[in-house]
Amino acid sequence: MNTHSPLPAPGAPLQHYVSTAPFDLQSVEAMTPEQSKVFQASQLRLMWWKFRKHRVAVISGIFLAALYFGILICEFLAPYNLHTRNMDYIYSPPQRVHLFHDGQFVGPFVYGRQMTLDMDTLKRNYIEKKDDVQRIRFFCKGDSYQFWGLIEGDRHFVCPAENGQLFLAGTDRLGRDVLSRIIYGARISLTIGLVGISFSFLLGIVIGGLAGYHGGIFDLIVQRIIEVLQSIPSIPLWLALAAIMPITWSPILIYFGITVILGLLDWTGLARAVRSKLLALREEDYVLAAQLMGAKSSRIIGRHLIPGFMSHLIATATISIPGMILGETALSFLGLGLRAPITSWGILLTEARSVSVIAFYPWLLLPMLPVILVIMAFNFLGDGLRDAADPYK
Repeated sequence: MNTHSPLPAPGAPLQHYVSTAPFDLQSVEAMTPEQSKVFQASQLRLMWWKFRKHRVAVISGIFLAALYFGILICEFLAPYNLHTRNMDYIYSPPQRVHLFHDGQFVGPFVYGRQMTLDMDTLKRNYIEKKDDVQRIRFFCKGDSYQFWGLIEGDRHFVCPAENGQLFLAGTDRLGRDVLSRIIYGARISLTIGLVGISFSFLLGIVIGGLAGYHGGIFDLIVQRIIEVLQSIPSIPLWLALAAIMPITWSPILIYFGITVILGLLDWTGLARAVRSKLLALREEDYVLAAQLMGAKSSRIIGRHLIPGFMSHLIATATISIPGMILGETALSFLGLGLRAPITSWGILLTEARSVSVIAFYPWLLLPMLPVILVIMAFNFLGDGLRDAADPYK
């Protein structure tokens, strides 16, 4: 039996079964609440939903946010002033924090110490005095400081007991608290990565964007320059550029000089990424429409092409920042980077360049710990942002 509908007679009007109601793009009547939530979500919201599934990246982001907030108030967080010397406690090892004394809860405290000198090795030995309980104070008055070099203050988050000591990370050869200097050094080591990547971003986007959009002889010259720069080993080039900075420069000029050096050497990879993206996007119809309407190249690149892969650029930046932090640390460690009185993690590590110092005073290597943690956190954050950059995968 034939189940097909009969064909209409020749010349007869065809029957239409399409609804004549106006099409509503936001109509979600046939969707579940979960589907409608995704359908109406913006690009940024979709990226956030995917990013927060990457637990390690979220934890890394919170950790880095706390560190960058901490550098704003490092004077308040540090137990001591950056330049405070405790001459009676030179090369004092880290103190342990205790909660109980003789079976009774006392709260966070440390035991006082007595120094003895080993006449054979001339090494200072510190012995805890169990009868000297020094309770740690919080939100207290301590060493005076200038907040960001502008406002006088003496309030600290944590302080030693009255007439006591609190060296949670030990002291250096001048009796300065290592923990306080690590907290102060974070301000330079962390900001130099952000300032350097901003400079690198500017060069990479402008040069790579022009090379990818226009092509031709300009693209050829840019690619040869990038190949030459990438073929030179990084550390010798850093050393050469850092060595030409005048020794008479102030610490602030040295800081900006190191930042410019790191930015000049890091833009090549970003420029190539931007160029490759623009080579593909410049053939799109909306680029041709913008050209026919008379838009300039700078507007087409800045308003139409770059925003199309900005999420990819942000992920690239988070991976590039650790390289700049390591570059500053390496230059300062080798004595060609920042110089005193500026304090960074690299400068702190110069205290541990001697094998004998490391053997007797290993806590001077503690500034290496925040460097490792920050590098790992930026890499994990970059992985999460790179995955979230394309939420439709």
